[in-house]
Parts: sequence; C-alpha cells; structure tokens
Amino acid sequence: MHHPARTILASFAALLVLAVTASAGDEFLVYFGTYTGMKSGSKGIYVSKFNAASGELGAPELAAETGSPSFLEIHPSKKFIYAVGEMGTPQAKGGGVTAFSVSLPSGKLTPINQVSAVGQGPCHVNIDKTGKLAMIANYGSGSCASYAIKDDGSLGEAASFHQHEGQGANPRRQAGPHAHSANFSPDNKFAFVCDLGLDKVMIYKIAPATGTTVPHGEGRVPDASGPRHFAFHPNGRFAFVNNEMAMTETTFAYDPDKGTLTEVATVSTVPAADRNKEGLSTAETRVHPNGKFVYVSNRGHDTIAVFSCDPATGRLKLLDNVNCEGRTPRNFNLDPSGRWAVVAHQDGNSVALFKVDAETGRLAFTGKKLVVGGPCCVRFLAL
Repeated sequence: MHHPARTILASFAALLVLAVTASAGDEFLVYFGTYTGMKSGSKGIYVSKFNAASGELGAPELAAETGSPSFLEIHPSKKFIYAVGEMGTPQAKGGGVTAFSVSLPSGKLTPINQVSAVGQGPCHVNIDKTGKLAMIANYGSGSCASYAIKDDGSLGEAASFHQHEGQGANPRRQAGPHAHSANFSPDNKFAFVCDLGLDKVMIYKIAPATGTTVPHGEGRVPDASGPRHFAFHPNGRFAFVNNEMAMTETTFAYDPDKGTLTEVATVSTVPAADRNKEGLSTAETRVHPNGKFVYVSNRGHDTIAVFSCDPATGRLKLLDNVNCEGRTPRNFNLDPSGRWAVVAHQDGNSVALFKVDAETGRLAFTGKKLVVGGPCCVRFLAL
C-alpha cells in the first residue's frame, strides 16, 4: 500500500542528507603559527573554526603551547602538523622541528616528538605529497634538512642536510646563504629551496621512501633580489618566487622532465613610485586555484599585490595593491575553494579576512579581524 506521508518523509530525509553532505565541505580549521613572547603575547599555535559558505571565522584558541612555531605544515592525512621553532638548546643547535598529532574536530594538538634542525634559524617547513618526507629551510645558517616521517607521524633525525655556500650581490643582506623556504614539484620528484642570500633557487631530487634529498641544480633570479617564497601554478608549467629585497615577483618556466627552472619575467609588486621607499619587503606568494591570479604580501607597504596571470606564458600583470588592514602582512593563505583569504599581520597582532572575487581576482575586506599575537603563518585544514 502506498503511503504519501512516508514518501514525503523519505524525500525530506534524503534532502537533509544531501544538505549535510554539501555543507560538510565548507567547514575548516585555520591554524596560525606565531612568534611567542612578551611582545606578541602569543603562547604557541592557535586554531580557529571557519565556514567557507558563510565566511564566519571563529575566535582563535590555543592549540598547542610551544616556542615561536613560526611556520606550520599539515600532513596529507590531516592527522599530523609540523612546526619549525626556536628551541634554544645546545643539542638542537638553535632550532628544531616538532611533530604534533591533531585531535578532530577541536583542532587541539599533542606533541609527538621534536628533532634538531641541524642548522640555525629554521623558518619554513613542508611535507611531500606522499606524507613520508619533511623538509625545512634554515635562514640563519643558510641550509636545508630533510626527514623521514614515520607511520605514527613522528620524525626521524635528519636524513639529509645541505649547507649552501656563497654570497649575493648585496653585502649587507647577502654576505652568506639564507635559505628561506622549501617546496615540492607537482609530480613530487623535486624540492625547491629559495636562498635569499644567494639569489638562487636550489633544486633537490627527493626520495620520499628514505626521507633523503640530493642536489640537482639551481634557478637564478636577478642580482640582489633575495628570493624568499615559492609557489607553483596549478598547471605545473610555471612557478613564482617573491623577491624580498627587490620588491619583485619572478616567473619561472618549469621543465618536469629535466627538473629545471628558467626565468620568464620579473615584475614589481608595488607601483613604480613606491619602489625605492625604505623598509619595504615582500613575504609570501599564493596562486589562486583557478590559475588566473597570483598574490604577494608587501611588508612596510602593508598591501597584498594582486596580479593577473596568463596561464599560457606565466607572465604577470599588476592589477592592484590592496590595503591588508594591518601592520606587516607576513604569511597569508587562500582557502582551498579560492573564495576567501586570511592575512596574518605579524606586527599588528591580528589576522584579517578578505572575500576573493574569482572572476576579477580582487580582494575585499570583510570587516572581520581577530586578535592573534605575532601571527606569521596561516594553514587551512578541511574537516
């Protein structure tokens, strides 16, 4: 016998399931790496809840108390997070990297283990696409190290360590090497370490199974540029590097077969009239998921540069410099959908939320700012 009421209820239940499934993809945790201490008031890594449908960004909570976890990376499994930080022990030689386990849905972190950075001043960490290899850049000593990640998320001691050698064109800033970031190719065969002190991007062949890396080659930016951070275009054919000292962005063509980078063009991240102002430096590069836009943070200028990107050539055109709504925009990040951007103001002790127009690339401040002490890294974890 047919029961209309049951049919209606069943249909309603099905719609409810669909609604829950649809909204589930909009829920994120947002982690903030910070500089700790009296000046910032920060105690470690913080986490907020974020809804990408509504743009609601919740109040940050302390996820883990730890010393100056300046940069973070989330494991592909979402079970672990890795942070570089100043450890200040003789055994650690001035810095280290810590593995944390993630408790969902709260986002609270529990330390697993901590290993030495081998070099001085670790400032960046990344995880390869298999989740088997971690790599860090040491700014102070101009070196990089790689580690095997075990099944329980813990880190082995450094499996590879490479000390960069040489100097750049600017004796004040480039008297020696200063490795600043580590990133992986889309095919997970190579790692790229920007060295601000050498005006080079050092290229390493990676072996995730052993956590090791082997020198492979290098890419070059114009003299006295100071390459800092690095990001691939979604098509995998181009990579972008922001040059901290020169206030520029360099496009490289990437050859995945040879593992090489060839400079295409270098453009300013600020208007010509602002190029020679004192106290300016770039910090971070992000590429929109649709590949049409590239974003760069300008410290001192306190703006986010918005570039259009030609996906056929990788060439960039400066569209806008958007007020970042705080002092010293260090790291920033786009949510995976490309609808939102969260900008961390290192000297403003705040983070700001922007709406992203995927058609024009423009950023619009939402009016939403949160207090976070000394923020310098933003990472999204999908729930």
